[in-house]
Order: sequence, then C-alpha cells, then structure tokens
Amino acid sequence: MGRDLDDVDRSILYLLQQDARNTTAQDMADSVGVSASTIRNRIDQLEADGIIKGYHPEIDYEAANLPLQITFVISAPPTKLQDYSEQIRGIQGVIDVREMLTGRRNIHVDVVGTSTGDITRITDAIHDLGIEIESSEMMRRRHVQPFNHFFLQGTEERDAHGDGADEDESSG
Repeated sequence: MGRDLDDVDRSILYLLQQDARNTTAQDMADSVGVSASTIRNRIDQLEADGIIKGYHPEIDYEAANLPLQITFVISAPPTKLQDYSEQIRGIQGVIDVREMLTGRRNIHVDVVGTSTGDITRITDAIHDLGIEIESSEMMRRRHVQPFNHFFLQGTEERDAHGDGADEDESSG
C-alpha cells in the first residue's frame, strides 16, 4: 500500500506533471514555500518510494512520421494475462500495454505505425499469440494533464473545474 502525501509532496508531483523538464528545484521551492534542498530531498524520497517511477518524454508520433495510432482491446484468459502482456510488449510498434483488473476485455494495447501494412503486421502478430482482438480504435488526439489531486499548496485551484471559483460565484 502507498504512503500518505503531504501538501509539499502533492505540490511537487503537480509541478513535475506540469513541466518536469523545465521546472527547477528552486522554481518549485519558490512556489511551494520551502527550500530547494527540501524539494530535492522530497523528490529523492518520492523516487525511492516508487511514487515517481520515471521521467518520460511525451512524443507526438504523427510528427515523428508514425501517423497511425491504434488502440486494440483484447480478451485474454485472466490466468495468462501477464504472459500475454509480456509477449505483446515484444511486438515492434507496440508503445503501451494496460492490463485491466476485471472484465473480458482485459488488455488494452496502443500501437503506432506508418501504414496499414504496419498495423496489419501487428494485428497478425497478436493473433499469432492465440488471443482475440475484440475491437480497435484509431486515436485522433491525446490530451494529458496533471491529476488535480496533486494541487499546488497555497492556491485556491482545488474545485472541480480548477478555476478557483466557489459554487455561489459560478452559479449566478
């Protein structure tokens, strides 16, 4: 089970999610109201505790000449879920595999390619594993944003819409 996070930890996570590459420990310290060394120590601890698992670039696959982005939804026997997930990750063009906790449609696989030939090759490789693709969907656009639970301490941006307005002001 995870550990409880205080306001400083949540603020660090929020700021890193917004822009980890261009946010320095001093920038975070100024926003959070603690020293830069406290920020660095907290980041080290968040990493050691496995809360921060890495820093990864967000890739625009279309700009990288991989214009086809497809999500396959697959049904696999629950007892073989981990094995199939590992095998699928070995297929060239697979960029993300999510194992679902419940339900028949229990593996979601994101793939990229330059042509329908690439997608067909990936589809065939998945079928060759002996599992069924239930559906496939082509991605138009992906929007990623920081999880709003990791609010920046000292701000009022904690309502459902993130605009800081309370219910009375926005319902008028």
